[in-house]
Amino acid sequence: MLAIINAELVMRDHLIPEAVLFVEDGKIAGFGEMRSTPIPEGCEILDAKGAYVGPGLIDIHCHAGDCVRFQYDPLHAAAAHLKCGTTTVLATLGYGATVPAYLEYIDRVRAAMDEPDGVNIGGIYMEGPYINTNFGSNAHLNPWAGKPIVPEDYQPVIDKLGDLVKVWALGPERKGILEFVKAAKKGNPTVKFTVGHSEATPQQIEALMPYGLCIGTHHTNATGTIVNYPECRGVCVDEAVNYNNDIYAEIISDSLGIHVDPYMQRLIRKIKGDDKIILITDQTAYKEPPPPGFEHITDLFFSPRADGTTDVSGSKLTLNVACRNWMKHTGASLVDAFRCASYNPARATGMTDRGEIAVGKRADLIITDHKMNIKKVFVGGKVR
Repeated sequence: MLAIINAELVMRDHLIPEAVLFVEDGKIAGFGEMRSTPIPEGCEILDAKGAYVGPGLIDIHCHAGDCVRFQYDPLHAAAAHLKCGTTTVLATLGYGATVPAYLEYIDRVRAAMDEPDGVNIGGIYMEGPYINTNFGSNAHLNPWAGKPIVPEDYQPVIDKLGDLVKVWALGPERKGILEFVKAAKKGNPTVKFTVGHSEATPQQIEALMPYGLCIGTHHTNATGTIVNYPECRGVCVDEAVNYNNDIYAEIISDSLGIHVDPYMQRLIRKIKGDDKIILITDQTAYKEPPPPGFEHITDLFFSPRADGTTDVSGSKLTLNVACRNWMKHTGASLVDAFRCASYNPARATGMTDRGEIAVGKRADLIITDHKMNIKKVFVGGKVR
């Protein structure tokens, strides 16, 4: 048994100062304040020296790590996030692939998960292909633009994914989307759906909630425009995500609040509360230089548009840095940040064996300071 002593434990909604945490057989075996929790003889001792010990971070929406996409080298990408405290990451495949390419990428991710160095790959997040093709980076190159939703295209991908897919992003306004949702649900009854890259109405979104739509993909990014009726502000995807208590909101919290303005981040937090927000990185990999006026931005990627201009395209974030930005922009505490980056993503995606410090949970843990600088990472109780 391992005993982590002199720890500030980050629980779901509070801190336990000057604590000890026990790990046995890869799981959390117990914890408590050191003054009242005896340490059994023979324990291996690790002194946290007053640092914070919290659940490992869970990034459910991440295309790349260290500028390498998961679809090409999942082990390299996963390792880059693991050292920054992300003990579970969903390899995210975008909408730019053909069916044969999807099948190849899925096989590659699945094989990586069987490798020791792929220990933190928790599955796949499919961001498409059935989103609204008017939205997103390189939308003019989307191979699915103008294509109908038909079983001969999606069924091979569903069959190849099996239960590997945890989340599937889609545009609820797409014709034929319900048949696809039912097929995807048959392929993996536990899969969750998100509204992403969409201009769906609230009613179209809510119609899919009984089938498992419970997340808003990178909330307030690549979502439908608001129709301004005479003297009346219309509603779109963002309002539907804010309104429905059962929908989690993904947030990309970059350093300057480019994806989501800091004021908007505070507003979303006020509306959704700390239990319905999921921090993500949406890390990607592009080579285009930043456009004029954006040269000072170091944590975002940019991609070309059809008209020759550039567009913000994901980020260079790791989730520990996103937590730091979230605290800066919203005033959230460290406990709140962990909740949005560990417990909430675990709960939203059904990965209930992790995401919090509780007896019996998988010992995915990080030791960090108050600014989320990572000192040590554990996956299944083993130091990585």
